[in-house]
Amino acid sequence: MTQPVKIRIRNQEYLLQGDDREEQILRLAQYVNEKLKEVEENTEGLSEKKAAILAALNIASDYFQLIEKRDELLSDIRERTQALIQTIDSTMS
Repeated sequence: MTQPVKIRIRNQEYLLQGDDREEQILRLAQYVNEKLKEVEENTEGLSEKKAAILAALNIASDYFQLIEKRDELLSDIRERTQALIQTIDSTMS
């Protein structure tokens, strides 16, 4: 485990400790801050709690979109691999 890393999410400081490198933890905090800022800029009068929930939903949406894209790419790679194997097999026969 690494040393604790001090991050700031909006106006609150947190000490985080985990297996990630400090740079990665800081990047994550920056990403969360950006998502919170987007929510706050696009909606007025939200409580901090509601803004945090909307930001979390936006982050989850980004995550699931990436998972879906990854799955599509893996499927494409499998199909291309099978086509190459068939081409090689037919050439060697």
